[in-house]
Amino acid sequence: MRLEPLEPRLLRQGGPLLDQVRQALAAHGRALRWAITAVEPSPAGPVLVIEAVVVIEDDL
Repeated sequence: MRLEPLEPRLLRQGGPLLDQVRQALAAHGRALRWAITAVEPSPAGPVLVIEAVVVIEDDL
């Protein structure tokens, strides 16, 4: 098991924000902690900057 820091960017879509963040982080591992640290404007809509730490389960 190891911890990985991430800083993904997420284009905000309609619907529950929590579900969107969880899905984005689940693609990398199990989220240990996360926070939205910035919101950047874009023509497609707001882009959320997320700082996170995920747990990666190493296969032995």
